[in-house]
Order: sequence, then C-alpha cells, then structure tokens
Amino acid sequence: MNVRRLDPILVDRIAAGEVVERPASAVKELVENALDAGARRIEIVIEAGGRKLIRVVDDGSGMDRQDLELAVDRHATSKLADGDLSAISTLGFRGEALPSIGSVARLEITTRQAEADHAIRLRVDQGVKGAVTPAAHPHGTRVEVADLFIATPARLKFLKSDRAEAQAVADVVKRLAMAHPRVRFSLSGDNLSGFDHADCGQGSDGRLARIAQILGRDFSPNALSVEAEREGFLLSGFAGLPTFHRANAQAQYLYVNGRPVRDKLLSGAVRAAYMDYLAGDRHPALALFLDCDPRMVDVNVHPAKAEVRFRDPGLVRGLIVGALKQTLAGALHRASSTGGARTLDMLARETPSWRAPAPANWDWQASPAAPAPGFGESHQAAFVAEPPSADTRAHETPVAQPDLDAPLGAARTQLHDTYIVAQTRDGIVIVDQHAAHERLVYERLKRQREQTGIERQMLLIPAIVDMDEGDVARLLSHADALEKSGLALEGFGPGAVAVREVPAILSKADPTRLVRDVADTLAEDGQAVSLDKRLDHVLATMACHHSVRAGRRLTGDEMNALLREMEATPGSGQCNHGRPTYVELKLSDVERLFGRK
Repeated sequence: MNVRRLDPILVDRIAAGEVVERPASAVKELVENALDAGARRIEIVIEAGGRKLIRVVDDGSGMDRQDLELAVDRHATSKLADGDLSAISTLGFRGEALPSIGSVARLEITTRQAEADHAIRLRVDQGVKGAVTPAAHPHGTRVEVADLFIATPARLKFLKSDRAEAQAVADVVKRLAMAHPRVRFSLSGDNLSGFDHADCGQGSDGRLARIAQILGRDFSPNALSVEAEREGFLLSGFAGLPTFHRANAQAQYLYVNGRPVRDKLLSGAVRAAYMDYLAGDRHPALALFLDCDPRMVDVNVHPAKAEVRFRDPGLVRGLIVGALKQTLAGALHRASSTGGARTLDMLARETPSWRAPAPANWDWQASPAAPAPGFGESHQAAFVAEPPSADTRAHETPVAQPDLDAPLGAARTQLHDTYIVAQTRDGIVIVDQHAAHERLVYERLKRQREQTGIERQMLLIPAIVDMDEGDVARLLSHADALEKSGLALEGFGPGAVAVREVPAILSKADPTRLVRDVADTLAEDGQAVSLDKRLDHVLATMACHHSVRAGRRLTGDEMNALLREMEATPGSGQCNHGRPTYVELKLSDVERLFGRK
C-alpha cells in the first residue's frame, strides 16, 4: 500500500485521542484557556457528565475576528510569542485543544473584546468550520461543546457512568481553582454537587481560604504553613497535621508554576516526608505550590501536561522533603482538632428507645420488679464497696498554675491505669499514656543516633536467641547498622544469635523478644526499602518495648512530666503508627453536650 497524507479532519480526530480523553479533559483545556485570558470569573455547566453539553463562560480578554478564526486551526496559539518551548509561562501552549474538541463534537465559540461593538460567533461541527457571524454577548468568551465524541462513537464506549464523569470534571475544576484564589469558580450540572467558590483575595490568607473551600472547613485549624526556598525554587502552601490524614491521596494538591500536576517525584517526596508520622495505608492532606524559572522545568513531557520533568530532580525532592519535615517537627505535640469533635459526636449520639407511658394509678410497690423488703442503706452500701477505676493520686498536691496554662494542661487523674486526664484553662485533654510515651522514646533514640550515637548497655551474660536461619542471616547482614542503633549481636552457631549489648534505655527489656521483633521488622521491610527507613522501623520497635505500658499506674508528677515532654517533642501528637496520642475537648463543647449552653 502506498504512503499517503491523512485527511486534516482525520488528523485532528487522531490528535483528539491524546488531548481529549474524557469530558474532564475538555473542561480542563477550556478552563485553562480562560485563565490564560486573564479571567476573574469562570462558570462551568455540564450535562450527562459532559457528554451532552459543556459550557464554559469567562470574563477574560476575548478575541477579535482574526484570532477567532485561527483559534480552531491546528497548532495555532497566542501563548508562544517567541516560540521558545523551554520558557513556557502559560497553562496552554500547544494550540491543539479547540481544533481537537471541534473535530469530535459540535463546538460553538462566542467572544467579545472590551473595546468591541459587538460579539462574534464561530461554529465547528465535527471538524467542519463555519463562518464568523455577529452575536450578542458581554465582555469575555463563552465556549459550548455539545455531543462530545459524536464523530468517534467508539470513544463513548470507554467512558464511565455520567456520575463518574461528572465527578472527574469536578476534580479538575477544583484543582485549577486551588491555584487561583482570586478567580471566582462555579460549577453546576446533573450528577454532581455544584459549588460556587468566591474570590478569596491575595496572599497566604486568601490561599488558605480557597483551600478550605475545597478541602473543607476542618482543614484550616489543622493546617501548617510551608515556606522554603533553595537555589531558585520556592515552595509554599499548607500541609495538614499527620493526624489529619485520608485513606487515599485525593486530598493532595501539587502545583508547579500554577499548573496542577500528578507527578511521581513530588508525590514520592511527600510520602517520604510523612513516612515517620503516618501508617503506610494513610495519606496526608495538603496543597503545595512550587514556583521556579520556567527554564528549570519541562512541562511538555505528557499529553495532558499532568507530569513534569525537572532539570535537577534531586534538588526539588530534597527541598520538599526537608521543608515538610521541618514544618512537621515545628508542630511539636499538635494533633488534629477533629479528634475531639469525633469524640463529642459519639458521646452525643442518641440511641432510639421507646417506653410505654405509666398509667396514672400505677403503684411501684405492687410491681413484680419492686425490691424485696428490707433493701435499705446497709444493703445498698455493698454496691460502693469497690474503689473507682480512676486513679486520683494527681489530686494529692494542688494544681500548679504553670501546668494549668500549658498546652496539654495539668494532670488530674488516671483512668483504668491507661488514660491520663488533664485539665486546661478552657477544656479537657485525654492522653493515651502508652502511645504518647512510645513516641517520646522513639524521638529520643533518633536524636541519640544522629548526635552522639545510641548509648549501649553491655549484658553481663550474652543472651542466646534461637530463631529461624533466615532471620539469623537477615540480622547478621545488618549487624553493623544494628550496632549503631544500640543492638550488638553476633552469630552463635546455626539458627541462633548472641546478644552482647542493648540500648541503655532498653536495659530492662527482654532481649529475646526484642531481637525477634527486630528480625520481624527487617523481614517486613524487604530489600526495596532504604537502610535509613529500616533503621527507623527498628528504633520504633525498640521504643515500643520501653514505653509505659497500659495498666501501669503513674503518680501525679509522672503524668505531668509526660505531658511536658510531649509539648517539647516533635511528632508527639501521634504515635509511631500514625494514631493520635491525645484528644482535646473544649469546655464549651462539653457544656453543650450536657445542655448547659
């Protein structure tokens, strides 16, 4: 078969397969055009998930007749003035969006510049371009896409349900709205919960207000400001506390020069920064904005411009990991405010019950359930013979005012030998003593390893631990690294190791159980995990052995000392497994729970 040129309309339809994968892709391209045109108000309307109709109306600069005619031609754009692909400063730049959409749908563009006497309109029906005609429209542009993929019906078979497609459109609009807090965004249509995000203003406050519009009001009180700069890269935004986590990464919004991206380098850096605070199946909520010279990043490596390539990826990764770790460490003991709210919700939850009204002449003494005669105070006293489960030794001394003013308050009691109840000026704090102390010991071991090395205690008689030969080999292969972590051991024949030294802080721990747990930790991590991460997991295992166990009674001084150390220790708001170490209840909320307010 001879080589021939493809029909231009067919070329556009083939290109549409890369640019317009689904209705959300078309919405993304149209909204990006509106933003590049300087719009301050963008309205999006969809029907049937975007398959029947997509309408995007903006108040941007608009186009004149010549620009409108060229806008629907392939590779025609106003966004590459000098043709330099290494310095792209706009969201769109390829000139493929409008002709690709017009080749597989019915496209209508109505636009008007501020100084024009009237608007103009152009229609493209499945790749066939019509004439430019006068129209009525205010300043700005309106783009309508009807019957998407009508020219390529096979593509319709690969679309999901209308609801799923509508949700994909909503996600695209939210990600673009996040990066432009000064632009008003509204989205409406069937199969989705529409929204209207007003202009939030400039600066950090405006950005946080827009993020809260999208991630919810709970994000603001649980957000940490992130600011860092290194060698021309500026990182800003807000990161959620580790205890304010999600089951997936949908609440992570990452941007490069205002462009929303789903880049593996950036998401991997976020995961590495939170690794020490979150369980492996949980994900933080955050919005980070990376700005740099356009020449330092290539945004033209993905058909949908969802991924980027940096000239120095190591520098970018180091910046993000370092900035987030420093921010999280600066939060010290802070835990998410939603823990207390969830506690109050559970306490306030009413259990439906029904009780028949008692008759007016009901005699309780005649009831079969009435107590037997002689059931007096002497008998009732048997029910209060046992002491309460709460340990009230914290009341032995008066409350110190500095403790009462501290963030975690003054210890007042210990419940079930497990939970410390503290009083603050305006509320109550409940602390899980084991989870909190586990974190404190872990951070203490990490500081020793980084600064002076972990102090070791030599055993008078080496402990011989019998175990599987595979575990023995695994331990011996990491013997040097384990010795730096305070655990010195050596082989002792087939299927056994001899433990000579343990961390001084764990001198009272059972070395046999400790070594077996460390072996299990190394086996779970596998070979793909870095050595530093494996050692952190080893330290976390050691910390669990030394921490205050549930069921141990503490004195008032011990409880207050634990609270003060939590306030001074980074990450103490969550345990080594990512769970909160305490919840705080405001007094006003408790009073409302009892109907006092």
